[in-house]
Amino acid sequence: MSRKTENTGFICRHCGKEVLPLTDGSYRNHCPFCLYSLHVDITPGDRACNCGGLMEPIKIIYNSKKGYQIIHRCQKCGFERSNKISEDPRQPDSIDAITAIMRRNAEHP
Repeated sequence: MSRKTENTGFICRHCGKEVLPLTDGSYRNHCPFCLYSLHVDITPGDRACNCGGLMEPIKIIYNSKKGYQIIHRCQKCGFERSNKISEDPRQPDSIDAITAIMRRNAEHP
């Protein structure tokens, strides 16, 4: 599958908002509003996983090579994966949602 095919908008299955495709040559893998994702990949971008469960954003980490990342956990099977925080100018990831996760983690480590 080409990056152009992968980089499409979608309606978030968690919050129902319209999510636009990225403009930086990458592709969107989570909602910029609620930060939820879907468990659809085995290897990032392959869309080869049949689980399809909602991936809940559970933690924010800092990776010295990739910057800030969201750790997602599948609500259906428990699989975890990290995703870079998007700074796309049209729909950047919600700073309020990011800080809420960080605050929750600080209160309940």
